[in-house]
Amino acid sequence: MTASAEDHGFDVERLARLDATLQSFVDAGKLPGVQVLVSRHGHLVHRNCYGFTDVEAQTKVTPESIYRIYSMTKPITSVAVMMLLEEGHLLLENPVSRFLPEFAEPKVFVGGNANNVRTRPAVRPFSVHDLLIHMSGLTYGFFESHPVDALYRRQRLGEFIHPDYDLAEGMGRLAEIPLLFDPGDRWNYSIATDVLGRVVEVVSGTTLDEFFRTRIFEPLGMVDTGFSAPESELGRCCSLYMPGGQGSMNELFPAETMVQQPAFLSGGGGLVGTADDYLRFAHMLLNGGELEGVRLLGSRTVGAMKRNQLPGGASLNECGQSTFTEVAMAGHGFGLGFSVVEQPAATQVLSSPGLFGWGGAASTAFWVDPIEQICCVFMTQLLPSDTYPIRPFLRNGVYQALVD
Repeated sequence: MTASAEDHGFDVERLARLDATLQSFVDAGKLPGVQVLVSRHGHLVHRNCYGFTDVEAQTKVTPESIYRIYSMTKPITSVAVMMLLEEGHLLLENPVSRFLPEFAEPKVFVGGNANNVRTRPAVRPFSVHDLLIHMSGLTYGFFESHPVDALYRRQRLGEFIHPDYDLAEGMGRLAEIPLLFDPGDRWNYSIATDVLGRVVEVVSGTTLDEFFRTRIFEPLGMVDTGFSAPESELGRCCSLYMPGGQGSMNELFPAETMVQQPAFLSGGGGLVGTADDYLRFAHMLLNGGELEGVRLLGSRTVGAMKRNQLPGGASLNECGQSTFTEVAMAGHGFGLGFSVVEQPAATQVLSSPGLFGWGGAASTAFWVDPIEQICCVFMTQLLPSDTYPIRPFLRNGVYQALVD
């Protein structure tokens, strides 16, 4: 549903500032193209499409463009887990080994290097809750900051190119690699949500792509989201870029890679989709689990998901890592699948307490603000996402335009 920005508290001239800021990244050769959607009270009040999905071919960004959303897959997988919880199939406290026995006796890295690893038994196996809040002891291969990361890379786990084996085999390989720390000790962004994707498969008795399609995408009308795009829609798909020298970009993956169904269905980063589809998902969360008469989750379940779940109400700064994450850690807690703003002033970005959301490796982002009833979805295709401070500019640009 589209509506007038003025009728929902926005100044149109001020929204033009947001567009100008984002478009300046494209004009400077830093981003290939941008698309931003802003809604309030469930109504789309602003859309800006600018630049290209393929810079060399000069293919323009349109509302129908399809993007790699990478870690914006994580909130969708987390919703799937919470749907299974509501149906009585699992508890947050359950050890994951109850569903995936290969994780029954985890070990923790205590010294050595990737060729000579010393370990000890973990104090306990990690739980479903540990995975949802990234306190499992798992990590990512692309961090390249620890010997355990190297072990992930040897198995092609936690990289931007998905492996040629399936999710079940991937979990077997992951279970052989030691944890960074005991489950529950601290927060570390990780492959945890891929493990949750496999839990969804085992508990539901269906593949992750089928669960997403039948239980989430079709009910919500997310018609263009999946682990690949149809070959017939190749013209809508985006090339993926990485920074080159002096503000330039180099193509990393062509659009053709988006129509290839992966063997490894990554619940942590495997989906592709449109901005409009993701806005429907965000509206479902804003509405407490319901969209247009379709309810995926109870309102209290969504309430728990958007509440800081870190021990003692700690912030990410207090119990987190120093390596890459998809959100600035200051002022943020973490719920069941996404970050939560706990202290707006500490973020040094315009926002509301309780705002929740996440981003993806290709510099995409979304957030939901329950107080202001705002949802925002931002799409582009530049990896890695911390190349430029796009997200603070984006959030400041939205909130400075709010004048009611």
